[in-house]
Amino acid sequence: MISLQVNGERRRCSAGLNLEQVLAELGYQPRLVVVEFNGTILPRQAWPAQIVGESDVLEVVTIVGGGS
Repeated sequence: MISLQVNGERRRCSAGLNLEQVLAELGYQPRLVVVEFNGTILPRQAWPAQIVGESDVLEVVTIVGGGS
């Protein structure tokens, strides 16, 4: 297990996962979020290659539909 910061709070997840897998393990629907990884917004196509490690910092913004 590793410890990382997600939206300002410490969270734990399995070690050795890529960003897409971490998001799923933490309960996010990867297709509905935008992610800032250690201060950089990562394009979705980079997620499978981005391994998440101890003390990484994620800001996860959920995309909400709707409006009038």
